[in-house]
Amino acid sequence: MRPIRRPDAVLVQAVIAGALSFAHLHDLAAAAGQSGWKAWAYPVSVDLLLVAAWRRLRISRAAGVPAHSAWTWFTVALVASLGANVATVGLLDLGHVPDWLRILVAGWPALAFLGGTLLVHSPSPASTPVSSESTPAASEVIEQVEPTAAPEPAELPPATDTTPAPAPTAPVPAALVAHARKVADDHRARTGAPIDTDTLRARLGVPPQLADAIASQLT
Repeated sequence: MRPIRRPDAVLVQAVIAGALSFAHLHDLAAAAGQSGWKAWAYPVSVDLLLVAAWRRLRISRAAGVPAHSAWTWFTVALVASLGANVATVGLLDLGHVPDWLRILVAGWPALAFLGGTLLVHSPSPASTPVSSESTPAASEVIEQVEPTAAPEPAELPPATDTTPAPAPTAPVPAALVAHARKVADDHRARTGAPIDTDTLRARLGVPPQLADAIASQLT
């Protein structure tokens, strides 16, 4: 046996309220000079703007972003709906609608079109969070600049005679030579004399043998 479906009280109430508001908007538009199908189009326009603004509000709230534009157009549509409902209860003579109300009713289509366009074409907030795996770690971004390691001095072979063997020339990186040349030029510009080996070794922080090899390439 199929279960008996009971009508939803909230849905019934919404239908009744919507029908009454729809009728009030139609009556006000007709009183303001909008006859025929145009008077029926005004309630549809107001309700669609109200629904579009409410939908944009829900999307913005879910994404945690400001919704100032959505609130503005929601308020405009709500005021238009409430104003029509209040105006038709006897506070306004529908037989003699004032000119300012006629102007508002005539200008509503352009205003509703502008609001709907802005709501539809507003950039949607990103719903997919950025994964932390796609963000490089700080240790991967920061480049560690390591100083040029000075090569260890080569061991001299045992002397076979009384004449001391000359020390072999240590290999010098080209970048270190270029840096040493800048240091030597700066020293000459400040003192007017060429830089000596001890001063060069102190400025570069390299072993004596490497300082001698660098000095020989600077001359």
